[in-house]
Amino acid sequence: MLILTRKIGESLLIGDNIRVAVLEIRGKQVRLGIEAPPDIAVMREELCQQVNRKNGRPQG
Repeated sequence: MLILTRKIGESLLIGDNIRVAVLEIRGKQVRLGIEAPPDIAVMREELCQQVNRKNGRPQG
């Protein structure tokens, strides 16, 4: 796992076409903005796990 420190307004790039920006920090919550091509699914991990459990898929 890569661990980075970013400030509000700063971003990071994943590959050539995914950008993750720090928009706001409130206490323990961080608001992120994600720019990705429409063919790339962006989903919260807990929702993905919930869908996988419902479909009987292994976690991981």
